[in-house]
Amino acid sequence: MTDLADSNITKKALATALKELMSEKTFSKISVSDICDKCNMNRKSFYYHFKDKYDLVNWIFDTEFIYAVNEKISYDGWELLEILCNYFYEHRDFYRKALKIEGQNSFSEHFSEYLRSFIKKQLEIILKGSEVTKFHIDFFADGFIGAITRWIIDKNCVPPEAFLSLLKSCLISTAIYISKDLEQENQN
Repeated sequence: MTDLADSNITKKALATALKELMSEKTFSKISVSDICDKCNMNRKSFYYHFKDKYDLVNWIFDTEFIYAVNEKISYDGWELLEILCNYFYEHRDFYRKALKIEGQNSFSEHFSEYLRSFIKKQLEIILKGSEVTKFHIDFFADGFIGAITRWIIDKNCVPPEAFLSLLKSCLISTAIYISKDLEQENQN
């Protein structure tokens, strides 16, 4: 049990160091050596826990966000989105930079994979037995990822409640329009 506790202490120290460095300079200008120097560790310790600095960013999201989700026993899809938006907003200085990181193993790629998995599950619930295709998942994932990224990157981003209200309004308006259109099509 002590090894696991020590491992988490080391990982958290590296995460804290990266967050502090990202508040000072761009991610591309931060090296693994910078991270290690910031928390007085050696590179061997870093690579024992993480593949690279991208892996560390992804670990930060996975552990902090999963912790936030696990605080609530049960939730529906909308509640999970509220938790996600509240989490991003609370840590917006970090995620403004993390969402701009590009390339293989980047946070935006990692977040996209997470959201696609979540959206697939939600669509299966909503569509009840209808086939959920890659197109469906990509369509909604791209929309949500684009909206969330644009929202959190905006220096004057509105609070999560306002963002979620706008998002819900768009979804409801679209659903009503499509429903009316389908009704009219069925009458013809």
